[in-house]
Amino acid sequence: MPVDVESLIEISLPRDEVASYACDPDNATVWYENIKAVQWESPRPLAVGAQIAFVAEFLGRRLVYTYEVTEFVPGERFVMRTAEGPFPMETIYTWQDISGGATRMVLRNRGEPVGFAKIAAVVMVRAMRRANRKDLRRLKQILEREAVRSNG
Repeated sequence: MPVDVESLIEISLPRDEVASYACDPDNATVWYENIKAVQWESPRPLAVGAQIAFVAEFLGRRLVYTYEVTEFVPGERFVMRTAEGPFPMETIYTWQDISGGATRMVLRNRGEPVGFAKIAAVVMVRAMRRANRKDLRRLKQILEREAVRSNG
């Protein structure tokens, strides 16, 4: 069963600010609850071909995986893909301007689980959807709170 989970949120900040924070791997442990550590496997800056290792906890399991950036259009689209482990996955971020100078961000995870992960796919989809929504709400809170602090 293929997995394809898409979540979106509106953030009251300009697209470039939201995108630059969200796609910076060094910020992942701040706004993603399940990501515990990030390590650059290739030199900075972020670009197509960059490899970033993540340590995460999901559904009670510790996961270690390396994403490769496959597409990067600053402020518009960011795509990372991993082919390793029981759940090869692609993560896609997109950003769009919306009224009032705000941004709509879409977070999409898709992949084709193999082995035991294939059996657990239905549970994984629900858990991913819940986690993504929670992470996007956290991202919104962090960015909007920081904007208020900076302007206040």
